[in-house]
Amino acid sequence: MLYWVLKWIVIGPWLRVLYRPWTENLDVIPVQGPAILVSNHLSFSDSFFLPLVVDRKITFLAKQEYFTGKGIKGLISRAFFTGVGQVPIDRSSGRAAEAAIITGLRVLDEGHLLGIYPEGTRTADGRLYRGKTGVARMALESRVPVIPVAMIGTYEIQPPGRVRPNIRRVGIRFGQPLDFSRYEGLEGDRFVLRSVTDEIMYALMELSDQEYVDVYASRAKELRAERAAVAAGQDDD
Repeated sequence: MLYWVLKWIVIGPWLRVLYRPWTENLDVIPVQGPAILVSNHLSFSDSFFLPLVVDRKITFLAKQEYFTGKGIKGLISRAFFTGVGQVPIDRSSGRAAEAAIITGLRVLDEGHLLGIYPEGTRTADGRLYRGKTGVARMALESRVPVIPVAMIGTYEIQPPGRVRPNIRRVGIRFGQPLDFSRYEGLEGDRFVLRSVTDEIMYALMELSDQEYVDVYASRAKELRAERAAVAAGQDDD
């Protein structure tokens, strides 16, 4: 219930007035039945604007940290993400990743829309990064429509680290469902999983017009932090 209260009464009306979100090809979303919405991930606000424009409820696989924070901030975060029906996932190990895939498949088996950010984390610089193959596993095992979604402009309103968002118009562009039926029965082949994932990322690149970087976003953030540490050390010298 909280999902719909936030969407139609508390947050949604303000977002519509302030950001005037536009959409393209919204009619590709099925009226009923399961589907996977795979999106680029520019900002924390992506998880607000995408549900805002889709009539059906979207269940996202949300990182576990949103549910385990301490203090008042942690309590608010946990209450919010639990209340809107988001599912916590642990990204710390291969076994945890497998559990996330099983959870995603359960959501789809129940006939829901599943939202996934295949990059695994938000971009740090507005570019599109290499996708993780968990989305391909879910796509091949569930055999449901896979719909690419490009968030447009959300990086500019709230890049990582910015608390107070800028006010500017944002857009959500939907692509045609991707067909992976040619890979039926090959969900255990890691080369097939990489091929499917790369096809998804290519579709997102074309929809979003982002520059693509063939490195995981998490690794790019680590390299950025390492360079910053080295630069700081040189400044101290």
